[in-house]
Amino acid sequence: MHADRFSMEAWTGRTDPEPDSPRWHQRIQPLQADSPAGVALFGFACDEGVRRNHGRVGAAGGPPLLRKALANLPWHRQGPAYDAGDVFCADGDLEAAQARLARGVCTLLDAGHLPLVLGGGHEVAFGSWSGLAEHLSGEAAPKIGIINFDAHFDLRDPAHVHSSGTPFAQIAEQCAARGWPFRYACLGVSRASNTRALFARAAELQVLVREDREIRESSLETIGAELDAFIAGCDALYLTLDIDVLPACEAPGVSAPAARGVPLALLEPLLERIKGSGKLRLIDFAEFNPQHDIDNRTARVVARLIHLLTL
Repeated sequence: MHADRFSMEAWTGRTDPEPDSPRWHQRIQPLQADSPAGVALFGFACDEGVRRNHGRVGAAGGPPLLRKALANLPWHRQGPAYDAGDVFCADGDLEAAQARLARGVCTLLDAGHLPLVLGGGHEVAFGSWSGLAEHLSGEAAPKIGIINFDAHFDLRDPAHVHSSGTPFAQIAEQCAARGWPFRYACLGVSRASNTRALFARAAELQVLVREDREIRESSLETIGAELDAFIAGCDALYLTLDIDVLPACEAPGVSAPAARGVPLALLEPLLERIKGSGKLRLIDFAEFNPQHDIDNRTARVVARLIHLLTL
């Protein structure tokens, strides 16, 4: 693997006396070169992109605390799950860290695993996508669908500096350079957190956009049908979840708390729909910032989402 560091220390928890009561810490295994295909957790302990984007840092400390929150959850999976270690960015060289992440993601995909990347700031997205792109590079113009649940487009101009605000603009540039289609859906966008220029850029790139205020119980079926149509035009799906898409009351421990957000109860049915498509090849989580969490509330929410997506 291409991890900078590996440890199983976080995988401890309760052991129940009843039969058939395993928890994640009792089933997760260290990844080996010959491990049968399963879910592979891969950490990206980096918030250099957040720092460059003038956000509040702390997301680099996310991966071990997400493992700790997941460790004690009950195990309902049928297939195996592995820990593939962490990539770090201690020297400020974001681009090198993203390249190592990409190599690791590609290696996992080549081995048949479903990579689940634990960020880290949303600069994780460029590294994650790059790994999937490398894995699919032998195909002619693969149609990779990116589904991002996020309060922000992250389509800032990357010409000046690469950051947590530029990954999808960087991906759009890469797609154009390769002659690949750029298919991007961003759900949960806050109009109060994105400039007119960013909305214009999203329109120019034909991004499927749903604002936070549009996602309601009454609109879930309509949005689900839009997602189905989007997915139908894709060969493979990359799902990325910026935890700041959730309301600050549900997820206070993020780099940029949402004043409104999309509640977990509305987010989960859409995630289940994406998972049910059978095209999901890569998942990552971004912007969990443990320095600002309250009673591990945000870590628990992310652990629940991992649990949901890996059932």
